[in-house]
Amino acid sequence: MPARAFALRLLAIVLSGLMVAALVPPFNLENLAWVCLIPLLIALWGLKGKHRAKKGFLIGYLAGTIAFGMQVSWLSNVSWLAPILLTAHLSLFFGAFGAFAATLGNPWNRAGEISESPFRSLFTAFTHATVWAGLEWLRGWLFTGFGWNGLGVAFHDTLVISQAADLFGVTGLSLMLVFFQCVLIQVAHRLKKSAADGIRRPRWDFLAAALGVGFVIAYGILRIAMESGKESIPLKALLVQLNIPHEGAQMLWPSEQVHMAYEDETLEALEAIAKSDEEKLQAAVKESGEGGIELSHPDWVLWPETALHGNLVRTESGEWGAWSDNRDTISRVREGGSFDLMYGVVEIEGEAREDGLYPKENARVYNSIAIESAGGDLASYRKRHLVIFGETIPLVDSIPLLKKIYEQQSGARYNGSFSAGSSLEPLLCKLKGREIGIVPAVCFEDTVPRLTRKFVRGGPQIIVNLTNDGWFKESPAAAQHFANARFRAIELRRPMLRCANTGVSAAIDTIGSTAHPKTGKPQILTGTNGSHFTRGSLLTELNIPVQPGFSLYAIIGDWGIILLSIIGLATAIMESRASGRLPGRK
Repeated sequence: MPARAFALRLLAIVLSGLMVAALVPPFNLENLAWVCLIPLLIALWGLKGKHRAKKGFLIGYLAGTIAFGMQVSWLSNVSWLAPILLTAHLSLFFGAFGAFAATLGNPWNRAGEISESPFRSLFTAFTHATVWAGLEWLRGWLFTGFGWNGLGVAFHDTLVISQAADLFGVTGLSLMLVFFQCVLIQVAHRLKKSAADGIRRPRWDFLAAALGVGFVIAYGILRIAMESGKESIPLKALLVQLNIPHEGAQMLWPSEQVHMAYEDETLEALEAIAKSDEEKLQAAVKESGEGGIELSHPDWVLWPETALHGNLVRTESGEWGAWSDNRDTISRVREGGSFDLMYGVVEIEGEAREDGLYPKENARVYNSIAIESAGGDLASYRKRHLVIFGETIPLVDSIPLLKKIYEQQSGARYNGSFSAGSSLEPLLCKLKGREIGIVPAVCFEDTVPRLTRKFVRGGPQIIVNLTNDGWFKESPAAAQHFANARFRAIELRRPMLRCANTGVSAAIDTIGSTAHPKTGKPQILTGTNGSHFTRGSLLTELNIPVQPGFSLYAIIGDWGIILLSIIGLATAIMESRASGRLPGRK
């Protein structure tokens, strides 16, 4: 390979890798989403001669290594080995796309007028876009999946574009981006040839691609309008965040300090709200002689994942008990008023004996969300989607070395894996006399759309995520988590509450906005410096639609993307066979 060609391909790899990495926090350069793959595609389509599949895979893999290496570098706060292994795995999907684009999908390996046809341009864009989207879905599913930071996540704060995620999920936005860039390159290629030989070539494929983007924008405007003005149930929720420091998997505060901090922070916030309500009442009485004003006392109080150190024991029949430290903390907090309390806790399978409740022998242990009503009833959700090497270690009993690797890398003792829960039923909670369905999500489950959609039912619902990204310290992990999670509210058209140890704690409505429904101010818990790495509380307000719509994604899930990717790959294979361009043929 000539040195100049090698240098240009290397530059293309670096440029695309850096641009893809810059789409998400901490950079948030969303406009790059429209051009980020152009250097990579040009490098792939320009490959000639033998071994194009291998070369394409290598080019794609290297670009993926740069992109994911930067995006998941925060894992080094837990283990130096974790970001290396995860990047090596995720880059395989970039590599697979590179192999496809260099061979089956390559539009520049065709001769004559066929390669310059706008129809061919749109066909090429369709096959590339659907294959890319299929690979994004696959990496979010294979080996339990890690679908974090697809291209479409770049639009997490661009509401008019992100609304289309309710059709095929956030991956559908990635499909649109790849389609547009493929057409853009081919139109530019034809313009270059026209400038060289003076022959005018049609360019209406660009108009078709632009109309597609215009449709997405128009759809977003329409959906935002449709979501406003619905009959709703107002919810006030208090989010409490302590910003407890971690060292790997270990929380650096002792149990007593954690419990006292939740008591103090919650009671302080409730007292301030009560004082404000009293002042409102007094002012209203002086002005009009009436007390008919809206008070701010929260309906719900939320604490993050595994907030309390004591365990919860619950039997199959629903009987439950908790460690005395937990009961003491919750009892003191309840002195601040009447509310339902939602918190993260370690839950153990229990059994009832004559002298009380006890953990079962060889009891399974769960990472759970507990909801205690104001009346003392309790319901819990046991996390289904466990983090590999964080909450569970596959084959650890057969391969003891895995336990040693975990302890060496995390700096924490391995005390056994969590078990995966089995329920797909929403938790139920009373609000203003109505029954509200809660779509539960623990930790990064709110980044797994195929799971959250399984909880969708008719009637008023809200997504509740309790998480703790403190493992990753003050890194971009929490902000990336939040960017990915916002799409669940859009995809399912259910509002969302997030309460996190180090952030991002926020309220999100059905269009993915954090704006307060009355004031328009962002409902994100931040400190005086604007950082979400802070201790404090936030009183939020959300409107829960009484009759929420069922989005296309809520109905069909990922099957839309799966079907399109199968069609795209199949048509590319059939076309290559017809033209004799399958890899290995001359």
